Amino acid sequence: MPDSALVLSAQAGDVSALGLLFTRHRSAMHAVAVALLGHGPDAEDAVQEAALLALRRVGSIRDPSTVGPWLRAVTRNVCRSQLRRTSAVPMAEPAEIATANRSAGPPDPAEVIDRHALRDWVWTALDGLSPGLRLVTMLRYFTDVTSYEDIAALCGTPVGTVRSRLHQARGKLADALAESADRTHEDAGALSSLHRARAEETLESARRGVLLSSLPDWWSPHTEVTWPTGRHTSVDYLGAAFDRDLSDGVRHELTNVVAGREVVIWEVSLLNPPEDPFHCPAGVVWTHFLDGGRTSRLRLYHPRRGLTGHEMSTGH
Repeated sequence: MPDSALVLSAQAGDVSALGLLFTRHRSAMHAVAVALLGHGPDAEDAVQEAALLALRRVGSIRDPSTVGPWLRAVTRNVCRSQLRRTSAVPMAEPAEIATANRSAGPPDPAEVIDRHALRDWVWTALDGLSPGLRLVTMLRYFTDVTSYEDIAALCGTPVGTVRSRLHQARGKLADALAESADRTHEDAGALSSLHRARAEETLESARRGVLLSSLPDWWSPHTEVTWPTGRHTSVDYLGAAFDRDLSDGVRHELTNVVAGREVVIWEVSLLNPPEDPFHCPAGVVWTHFLDGGRTSRLRLYHPRRGLTGHEMSTGH
């Protein structure tokens, strides 16, 4: 099949077509990476990361016949990002592709995945990773916690460990995607919808001052909460912290939910009252570790780029 037909099939949700595209163009993508980074693991990492980013943006290709140059441009963008030693994931469309497409604006990557069976393919492969590799991958590619420093702080590991785990995860995920392209995949959308509903229900009950009454169904009564300050408490303390926020005029607004079978991540904006704009950081990430479908551990973290003044008190 020509590239254009494979792109159209991939955009319609045929994951095997996308797998064939990556196989067909992998050598050209690798050549770009070697030209910019030299032979070695950095070039291989760049190709794998470019493939993952391209997977999330396949719906934005306006001219299917340009998929080859498009994949090489994505690879080049990743390599340049590595050379600049930036920690951020390069999510913007390469300038030459954006100019050629003349689109109104790049689509949200999560929306692209949600529209196709690609989402289910990716999440089935992700769930096959070990817990440590899965968590850093979920944070890096599906949340705003993308810097190595923030991921390391949230996971409680050195930055070097994060880099190593991402390197391993990219390789294992690329292999898993290639091996599972023709299989039937679980409905990741249903799991995501379930956990989004739970998140909204939790925040709404907190706004009504009845947080703890909504937790028993899917939280373990022995859940341990780790706060951004490093403090450890029982889940009961969560209700008291929310009550203090309410009395201080702080509102919690859900912005994103990333759901796996064993780890679920909520991203929440903290909206401070006008008279006290620096009361709290701009946002908080809830990382739920599940056991039998129930939250057994919860880790709260304020991404560094979201800090607006000073760290929150021990209540956060």
